[in-house]
Amino acid sequence: MKKTLLIIGLIVAGAFSANAQSISKNAIGLRLGDNDGFGAEISYQRALSGNNRLEIDLGLRDNKNYDGFKATGIYQWVWNIEGGFNWYAGVGGGLGNFSGKENNDSETFIFAAGDIGIEYNFTDAPILLSLDLRPEIGFGDTYYDNYGSDIAFSIRYQF
Repeated sequence: MKKTLLIIGLIVAGAFSANAQSISKNAIGLRLGDNDGFGAEISYQRALSGNNRLEIDLGLRDNKNYDGFKATGIYQWVWNIEGGFNWYAGVGGGLGNFSGKENNDSETFIFAAGDIGIEYNFTDAPILLSLDLRPEIGFGDTYYDNYGSDIAFSIRYQF
C-alpha cells in the first residue's frame, strides 16, 4: 500500500513539474485594491523555486472612517495555464494600523490571509498583470476584528 501511494505521489508531482513554467526571479510594482476603502500597495515578489514565490506588500488604506497601513507577506504556489497565463494560490498574514478620522482612536492589529488569482506574463515585455482575491481574518478590537476580503489588480515589472 505504501509503495502504491508513493508511486501515485511521484506521478502527480511529475505531472505538476512537467507543466510548471518558470516564474520571474523578481517583480516589483503596484497592487490596487478595495477592502472597504481604496488602497494602493507597493508589491514585491521573489521567486523561491521554479513555481513558488514570496509576495511582500506594503500599502495605505483609506475610507470615510479611517486611514491606515498594512504590511502583508504571502507564500504562493504558481501553476501555468497556457499562453502566458498562470494561476496562483497562497497563505500568509500581516500587521497593520488604522486610525479613526472622527476620533483619535488608533489600533494595531495582526491578520491571517489567503490569496488566489490569475496573472498574465507578457512574452515580449517584462510586465506582469494580475487579478486576485485575498480573504483576511483580522485580530483587532475595533477596526479590524472580523473577516474581510480584498480584490485587487496588480501591475509589476519583472527583473
